Amino acid sequence: MGDRISDSWLTLTSEEEGQGAFGSQRWLTQFLMGLKSSESLVTTTQLPEYDGQPIDKQARMVRQMDQINRQNQVILADSPAVRSSYFRPDTSSLAAFEKSVAPYREAFETEVIGKFDRPLLPASPRTRQIYSEPKWTGYEVALDVFPEVFAYGLLLVPNDLASDEKRPVVVCQHGLEGRPDHLIGDEKFGAYQAYAVALVERGFVVFCPQNPYIYQDRFRTLQRKANALGTTLFSIIVPQHRQITAWLKTQPFVDPDRIAFYGLSYGGKSAMRIPPLVPDYSAVICSGDFNEWVDKVASTRNPRSYIWTGEYEIFEFNLGNTFNYAEMAGLIAPRAFMVERGHFDGVADDEKVGHEFAKVRHLYAAKLKIPEQCEIEWFDGGHMINGQGSFNFLHHHLQWPKR
Repeated sequence: MGDRISDSWLTLTSEEEGQGAFGSQRWLTQFLMGLKSSESLVTTTQLPEYDGQPIDKQARMVRQMDQINRQNQVILADSPAVRSSYFRPDTSSLAAFEKSVAPYREAFETEVIGKFDRPLLPASPRTRQIYSEPKWTGYEVALDVFPEVFAYGLLLVPNDLASDEKRPVVVCQHGLEGRPDHLIGDEKFGAYQAYAVALVERGFVVFCPQNPYIYQDRFRTLQRKANALGTTLFSIIVPQHRQITAWLKTQPFVDPDRIAFYGLSYGGKSAMRIPPLVPDYSAVICSGDFNEWVDKVASTRNPRSYIWTGEYEIFEFNLGNTFNYAEMAGLIAPRAFMVERGHFDGVADDEKVGHEFAKVRHLYAAKLKIPEQCEIEWFDGGHMINGQGSFNFLHHHLQWPKR
């Protein structure tokens, strides 16, 4: 059938009631007729031959990758402005801030960390004593979290506790491939400086959890599987820490309002992701990890970027548009927050760390008017616990006298 349009005819050709192949011989014949061409349709099974220069497929792929990379780096450079427009809590008062930051915490948990929407099991604690030292006693602790998921750690208790005394707690978090006992003392694990023992000997109760970033590809494979569900390892770690802090608060020697988190390396990464979602942590120390995180994971110009490492599990969803470390610290605010930074720590360069921390300081000091709640210690060292300014920070914010 046809319909007259201007001085030409438009012909609709249908093959097999509209289900036929595109470009049929009948259609092509009609098309040539519409062009008033003197040519006739010739069919052949011979493919056309390319008579240009041979295509260098490898070079073409490199050009395409370079184009994608240039575009990504432009987006990366623009991302601070996007985050600034996104994270805009009300800082007119502490009460207004707490109310306005709650939806951001929810977005962080559901869209970045990922959330398993199920209740915690009863903790059903199992404990046994494994250390007996002159100044402290140590216990293994296991707590149920979800079916087939449990939390495990070492609890260190000062021996000089009075019968009715409640002490502050420091949760000390190990780094990549770490174990809780690495924080207690061994020359092979010198980066930790046995800081769990140093703190318990200062009178703090100490808990050293086992986080699941161990066994190399085993945990990385688990992370990639979790990503397909919109979740991450921290979808398990956060509930573990909720169970840990809830159990600690039931202990007769623990002050439930004075529990701090202090982590090194991957434990510092944990410090930026767990306390925003575990309000029982009243003070937080990020050691050996705080930096311009979005740049570190996405830049191809930064020689310290994860682009150049084998840690393929490290990437998280949409942080460039939402939460860099300054914004994550904003989710911790107005609680006490500290960064422990060695000048020669290979995680990042000082200027990257200082640039990102300046945003945190601005939030605490200029906007929320609580400068005493936020600090950084720079020390002449590398990727390690320094235990100087950080210990002073804990004594001050957990209100525990120095000995």
